[in-house]
Amino acid sequence: MQDFGRLDDTELLRTVAGGDEGALGELYDRFHRPCYAFALRMLGAEADAEEAVQEAFVRAWRNAHLYDNAKAGGQTWLISITRNLCIDELRRRRRRAAEATTLDDVAEPPDPGRTDVEAERAMLRTQVRRALELLPGEQRSAIELVYFHGLTSQEVGNVLKVPAPTVRSRLRLGLLKLGGTLREQGVTSLG
Repeated sequence: MQDFGRLDDTELLRTVAGGDEGALGELYDRFHRPCYAFALRMLGAEADAEEAVQEAFVRAWRNAHLYDNAKAGGQTWLISITRNLCIDELRRRRRRAAEATTLDDVAEPPDPGRTDVEAERAMLRTQVRRALELLPGEQRSAIELVYFHGLTSQEVGNVLKVPAPTVRSRLRLGLLKLGGTLREQGVTSLG
């Protein structure tokens, strides 16, 4: 039995590409924690993060022959696979949420237990969501990853494969546009 723990990431991925399940087990043991932590930060739900990581390792198993150590280290490659799966899940969630919004939902009478403050917050959330949808995709993605998923600009840069200053620029421009759109809608304060 081979001791896969002694292999560096490149050798390990070559062994995985050769179809060795033991090497896949070592790859999982080595990298599932950082992949899971990343997925959990992006998705916010343990079950979704676990599913993303499981699928990431299935894809790594199938595509290990495509790994190029000149482009990325083993962990970076696996987190990139995880990131793509998380982005797909976030897109699915957004589509499901949009499909779930119907006229019946909008016309539903307010809950008598809601206070005026809660109703106002719900209206603000709706206005902010709609204003976000008007932003260019790059700016919207940066804002969502930072403000809704808690990633730093450096982490967002790694996810989107752009330098952190570019992320900060997209955030600034996106927030300025978002503020302008909300002012046009009559929202003068979010605080």
